[in-house]
Amino acid sequence: MGNLHPSTRPSLVFATGEGEILDYSGLAMAGSAAGRFFLPQSEDLIELPLGSELFALPDRLPVGIEPGTGEPALLDTNPYHPGEDIRAVAAFMAPAHTAVFTAAYQTREHASLLPLFAYTAVGWADGRFWVAGFRSDPDRRQDADQFPHQLLEQRTRTQLRRHRDNRLIQHLGKCCLTYGCPAARNYFLGRWEAPLPCSPGCNAACAGCISLQPSGCCPSPQDRITFVPTPKEIAAVAVDHLNSAPRAIVSFGQGCEGEPLLQAAVIEESIRLIRSATSRGTINLNTNGSLPDAVDRLARAGLDSIRISLNSAQPEHHRLYYRPTNFSLADVCRSITVMKAHHRHVSLNYFILPGCTDDPVEFAALTELITTFRPDFIQLRNLNMDPEEYLRVIGHRAEKPPMGMRNWLRQLQNRFAGLRFGYFNPPLQG
Repeated sequence: MGNLHPSTRPSLVFATGEGEILDYSGLAMAGSAAGRFFLPQSEDLIELPLGSELFALPDRLPVGIEPGTGEPALLDTNPYHPGEDIRAVAAFMAPAHTAVFTAAYQTREHASLLPLFAYTAVGWADGRFWVAGFRSDPDRRQDADQFPHQLLEQRTRTQLRRHRDNRLIQHLGKCCLTYGCPAARNYFLGRWEAPLPCSPGCNAACAGCISLQPSGCCPSPQDRITFVPTPKEIAAVAVDHLNSAPRAIVSFGQGCEGEPLLQAAVIEESIRLIRSATSRGTINLNTNGSLPDAVDRLARAGLDSIRISLNSAQPEHHRLYYRPTNFSLADVCRSITVMKAHHRHVSLNYFILPGCTDDPVEFAALTELITTFRPDFIQLRNLNMDPEEYLRVIGHRAEKPPMGMRNWLRQLQNRFAGLRFGYFNPPLQG
């Protein structure tokens, strides 16, 4: 990586119809926060992280900032070839990075929904791309330079041949080789956090579900598991990993499955099998937190930590996004209470969308939730969804300007001295 922040104000970037990305110094880079446009400050910007991607956004025109007035301005044609169509550009940042602003653009009428990724503001200065974001976790477990291709391919195929009868390992092989899942890759490389997907079904219909979308909607970026592995299949993956991996974690609840709590009986038996074979490492559950009685069973069996995904601390916004079957935010909060009663670790997987996350009303709701239920850790995960569609789904109406994401984080850190922040599930043992 180069300089920490750019030496000059980045210029707007846009994509031509052929997909070429160009910069235009006539307008400065802008960032969006729930439809409000801002000029990012130098402290808001970092060099585009290794492993990130750039997207040209169909039917969306870039918005920049007029250098003289500081006002937002639409760029509706190629400034170098007037009359040519252009598109806005966004960055999909590598893991361990959290957005300060989303990409600034104006959407044309009848535009299709954007695929299920996060869309961070990006500009050009000093001969490189800069994004409006920050590194939210120093852990390098999913950094792009941590995955040597040849070694990964060799170890994955060796494991797949060795465990032809274990359906879970075969599934993880597809996740690794077809979808490039970082967790599956780390499993086959024998390190850090390994995934244990187990649930084809779900009790929610999340607007931004990354493993299942209705026909005609935006496509899901990966396929959901189609079977329930046996406790023996699960334990075969988990025990070897926990016994040998550095900073070992195994996690139920992955992007390639539904809600793992629907398979609580299978998970409970799996945990007991795992813990009868090894006491090493962390057994974690990523979940929507919908079934607190099931969480209690798993904690009694030996579950070490839980990560509860949360789009909002406001009950109605939670309901509108999750579209839950027979549960509410109150049940989710009761799951936190259950884990804390067992003296277990609780993380919130809190979906970040600038302008919505740092809305003063949402901030007040989150601080009340933290004060009441005392989670240990907040993971700052970017919301993977068309930003405008998300705001429409939850009926977001801002009464006041957003706080600013850096200010939002600073205020939480000041209010809750014991609360930790990051991006990944933390190992509870070395």
